[in-house]
Amino acid sequence: MSETTVRTTSTPSPTPPLSPTVPVTHHGAVIGPLGLFTVLLGAALPLIDFFIVNVALPSMDSDLAAGPALLELVVAGYGVAYAVLLVLGGRLGDMAGRRRLFLTGMAAFGLTSLVCGLAPTAWTLVGARVAQGAAAALMMPQVLATIQATTQGPRRAKAMSLYGATAGLSMVAGQILGGVLVAADVAGSGWRSVFLVNVPVAVAGLLLAVRTVPETRSDRPAGIDVAGTLLLALSLVSLLLPLTEGRAAGWPLWTWLSLGVFPFAAVAFFLMERRADRQGRTPLVPPSLLDIHSLRRGLVMVVPFSIGFSGFMFVVAVVLQQGLRMGPVAAGLALVPMALAFFAASLAGPRLIGRFGTRVVTAGGVIQAVGITLLTLTVWHGWSGLTVAELAPGVAVAGLGQGLQLPVLMRLMLSDIPGDRAGVGGGVVVTTQQSALALGVATLGTLFLALAPSAGMRDALVVTLLVQLGLVVVTALLSLRLPRVMR
Repeated sequence: MSETTVRTTSTPSPTPPLSPTVPVTHHGAVIGPLGLFTVLLGAALPLIDFFIVNVALPSMDSDLAAGPALLELVVAGYGVAYAVLLVLGGRLGDMAGRRRLFLTGMAAFGLTSLVCGLAPTAWTLVGARVAQGAAAALMMPQVLATIQATTQGPRRAKAMSLYGATAGLSMVAGQILGGVLVAADVAGSGWRSVFLVNVPVAVAGLLLAVRTVPETRSDRPAGIDVAGTLLLALSLVSLLLPLTEGRAAGWPLWTWLSLGVFPFAAVAFFLMERRADRQGRTPLVPPSLLDIHSLRRGLVMVVPFSIGFSGFMFVVAVVLQQGLRMGPVAAGLALVPMALAFFAASLAGPRLIGRFGTRVVTAGGVIQAVGITLLTLTVWHGWSGLTVAELAPGVAVAGLGQGLQLPVLMRLMLSDIPGDRAGVGGGVVVTTQQSALALGVATLGTLFLALAPSAGMRDALVVTLLVQLGLVVVTALLSLRLPRVMR
């Protein structure tokens, strides 16, 4: 099947162009249902793999004698590489073609997953996880950019809602799937199956993408902002790596020096990008993107939401297996009520938005807060002999609230980004989300693990849940500033 490259220019959209040097492009290609399924599969894989290892970490430690510091690198190496390279992946898609980069990223993701699954040592696994994160960063931005370029009006709104639902479900499903695969121990593979399962999925994704995903690219793609890329990488690495590794490594000098570098690198990155933007050049992350109110307000909300979500998922995996002595299957199945409630809320979301607008997000925050409160009370009063059934009500209510927030936020953030900046816009959204997910594991995970030895797992979990509750309240309050009506 031949590629169809879309290069058609039209009149400007209602949102003014963010740079006078780059025209707004209209993409005439239309993606079909199977093509949409394929790109959403590409969106699911990286998020599943961020969380799938949580339940498998004890098995990895036993098999590879990894130790706490290397185990945290298995998680952090993937998350940091993924976050650092996402915006660059979006830019490359705008230049070389989004379908082409999607195929490249999918193939690389399958190959690096195979290497992860066959890794003979802990350090080999860490290196393969870094490469897997880089592959995910090539693939993921093309999903949002392709949806932006090949859908319009109600179809785009529906596709964005499906993307948000896929993102949320993938994060929960990853942990459930990890527990089932580790316990199944297919052909004696143990923890390795959590990576090897990606290989046939990636092959199927490649075959589908070749036939169903149209090619699109920006009419006048900007070049690579090398300085901006390096400064963004320095900013994210200097913040995320020491926060993730510091506790396990005993907070050596390098962690404090790295944290000291972060504010200077971040300020230098912003100033350089703003200067390039004002001079009419196209930086890696144009600050003028933040002139789009829906994007700016959505980004501010997705940070506390994602920090709380990923921190909760990591801590729950540790508590269920090490604190309550559940097996990997039980630890995974404990989150099934959250996944089901999230899915139900995602299905109802579009109809609720049509009737109540963005107040659905506020309601979701309130419902999630109720779920976290219920879960906290359950843990506090019934820790001894706590079962999956007793955890289910709080977990389900929290999942219902999350399902009313994340799909709407994703749709909101991407709704007004011009088509010619779909790649970089999608990269910024996913980079923010992924950085916050990594930050959640680093901060809430570190808080829990630091408190557990002295306070005990019950009290450490309660404190962590209360911190997450605070983040939920912040998200709900910020949602009051969203525009009431969504397009």
